[in-house]
Amino acid sequence: MRRTQVRIALLALPALVGSVLMASAPAGAEPTAGSGRSQLEDPAQVRLVHIQMAGADMLDQVVAAGFDLEHGLKRVPNGIEGEAVVTAEQIAELEAMGVEILGDDEGFAWSNEADGGIQARRAQAVQLLSHEETVRVVRADWFTTKGQGFLYVEARTTAGQQTNPIVTMQLENDSGAGSSFGFARTMSRFVDSGQYMFHRNLFKLDARPSQIRVTSSTGGVTTGYVSNWLEDGAPPLTANPAYKWDFVDGYRTPQQLYSRAEEIARQYPDIAEIVYLPNKTNGYQRKAQATIGGTGQSAVVVSSAAWGHEGGNDVTVEFVNRPGANLPLTVEVAGKAVRVLLAKDASGGLASTAAQVATALKTQSQGLIDRAHPYRTNAGTGIVAATSGPVALTDFLNEKRAGAPEGEVPRGPATIPVLRIGKHRDGRNPGVLIQAQDHAREWVPATTSLESAERLVHNYKSDWETKKIVDNTDVFFILSNNPDGANYSFYNFASQRRNMTNHCADDNADPARRNSWGVDLNRNYRVGSGHDGYSGGSTSCVSDTYQGPEKLSEPESKNIIWLVEKYRNIKFMMSVHSNGGQLFWQPGAYIADGRITTPRPPLGDEAFYWQSASRILSQVKAHRQTVVTPENVGGSSDVLYSSAGNVREDLYHNYGIYAFGWEVGGSIYNPTTGNWQGGSFQPAWVGNPELVSGHAETMEYANGIMEMFRVAADWGQDNKKPTSKLVPGGGKYSGPVDVRFETSEPATIYYTTDGSRPTLESPRYAATEFREPGQVFHVTETTTFKWFSVDSAGNIEQNYDPTNNDTRNNYRTTTITVANQ
Repeated sequence: MRRTQVRIALLALPALVGSVLMASAPAGAEPTAGSGRSQLEDPAQVRLVHIQMAGADMLDQVVAAGFDLEHGLKRVPNGIEGEAVVTAEQIAELEAMGVEILGDDEGFAWSNEADGGIQARRAQAVQLLSHEETVRVVRADWFTTKGQGFLYVEARTTAGQQTNPIVTMQLENDSGAGSSFGFARTMSRFVDSGQYMFHRNLFKLDARPSQIRVTSSTGGVTTGYVSNWLEDGAPPLTANPAYKWDFVDGYRTPQQLYSRAEEIARQYPDIAEIVYLPNKTNGYQRKAQATIGGTGQSAVVVSSAAWGHEGGNDVTVEFVNRPGANLPLTVEVAGKAVRVLLAKDASGGLASTAAQVATALKTQSQGLIDRAHPYRTNAGTGIVAATSGPVALTDFLNEKRAGAPEGEVPRGPATIPVLRIGKHRDGRNPGVLIQAQDHAREWVPATTSLESAERLVHNYKSDWETKKIVDNTDVFFILSNNPDGANYSFYNFASQRRNMTNHCADDNADPARRNSWGVDLNRNYRVGSGHDGYSGGSTSCVSDTYQGPEKLSEPESKNIIWLVEKYRNIKFMMSVHSNGGQLFWQPGAYIADGRITTPRPPLGDEAFYWQSASRILSQVKAHRQTVVTPENVGGSSDVLYSSAGNVREDLYHNYGIYAFGWEVGGSIYNPTTGNWQGGSFQPAWVGNPELVSGHAETMEYANGIMEMFRVAADWGQDNKKPTSKLVPGGGKYSGPVDVRFETSEPATIYYTTDGSRPTLESPRYAATEFREPGQVFHVTETTTFKWFSVDSAGNIEQNYDPTNNDTRNNYRTTTITVANQ
């Protein structure tokens, strides 16, 4: 009989979080105040520019205004840098919003040069603090990639928020054990939404240092040891010559992905099956439309009642100038032909306004016209002119983009299949949900997920490690969670991010906006939602981060909740995105005023995330030396920006699921140039196999997903109870003493100091600050600590039962005795 595990998590939090934003461009015929950017611009008139925004608030404003932030968003010391595809007129608009336009060589880049640190800045005024300052090393990581060594350091000062003057920090490193500190360099101070975060640096070194020393301009100083980052990972499964891999040979449309998933279930019925999600998507379909009469006050936007493929594309509308005077406005319908007979005044002139024609079409078209209205925000006061003949309405879906795959896309709502792989699919094993392509234009996540599925089924009978995964986990693959948007990206508009649902009112419902419609599925969840005031989700229906009219408004997000509620054994989840080169978890969102984040995971869960990340990313590195750097790992709102209402936070806080977000791709070190080179959403499949390549990214990140399965399998088999201790330990001390807890593995500690028995309601041992180890207690008088620890799998130290009045009282206890001064 399987043991009962106690899973400690935050449940049903009322208003809490978010994911990944590399925004595409909303479409419009021409920009108007507050409207989206045009996707129909002459390509010769647009260019890619590098921009810097002050923080998440400004990022929200730029995206809500509809600018195309194609990719390359990154956190820099004074805000967020990105790339925008814009016209000269739009550059002026960005500058008016406070966005800084950067030159080609003006973006932030880490310096590899030792600049002398604080000593080189002595000319600056230095104001000493009136209290003792504390400087702490958060991380000091050494890693190598493609023959080059790097040192990454994060440090924090308690005076970091001080701005008059700004506190500077100096970093020094030794050249190995026993050598002296040197190579002083100034650290970069990072601020987000007005709040100090940390100082940090990333730079090249030829030899691994043993220690670093950090000094602040106000006199604080500390030292720390350097750790290895992704240097000690186990060989990947692909290192076995008999292991089968490299199954995916190109990008796949949703139809191809789903077809292969169903074929796998037929081929391997003993270990695979299909689960069909209950909520059909809103469909790869559009109403047929036309904007008649230009874009001024006399323009009328017309939309069919039927979907284009169900008859809307057969509808025509004609505005007719009849001979005569004093004629009323009327509408004639013959089959699918709608003729608007325009009114005439006493002198025989046309007299129907756009608003009047729109009303007539809605009320007299015999159900052929669903929506008719003036163009965008126009009042429709202009007199409508006759057309030269019937105007055909179209859903525009037959207008394929250059390079689109051959064939037609099935129209109408789609049912999403989930490929379930596992020898025991009865709930006994921990479930792992792999969800790809929430964002339509991100093609590599889908191929990465499919490659992982292929490896499981093809190696089950021949590879022992794969057999252990399949026998001890229950894997759920959603190869494309956004088939409507993905089809639109493949066939019509490559930069489509969202689904295809049009929630826009009349002011944004004309067909020139068609590339702007849809909901960002990763902003549509319930925790840390933009509907509750968190940053990173937009209320604008033409924004690429549009959060939807309400939480869980979309069938795709409802399906995820259905899945985890039906299959309660799902304990791990990876939402796979591209192309930022990050691996993150909670918190993912914050309220910008004061940078108030959603609740952070307990210290034990945070440590388990980091431990799992190291295993996963070591396997990615093993393929071709791609390193996801430590600055890009952690809580997503800390490593990137606030992204309200994403799936990870909903699943973690409401269901206790370890929920990761993964941005595959990203920057790769180029040893030829000595620089880090960014990627793209749809890199050439072959490309440069050592740099940007869809194939290489698919293979290396599939390595990481396979390791996540092993993490889950190990978690499910874990029945070893954690141990913990108070350091330096109990006993008599001559004066105040600093103590802290240590655990044998990632575990959450519950403790008391008031003599009471510790329970799950007792205080949790917390981090000193985010991204840091556990807090230090400054004990000034005799104190007894009582505590117990719970590991990530729910095992409780010493088999203690914190839920009942356990008479054994087998919790841990230590007394710190402080002598009277």
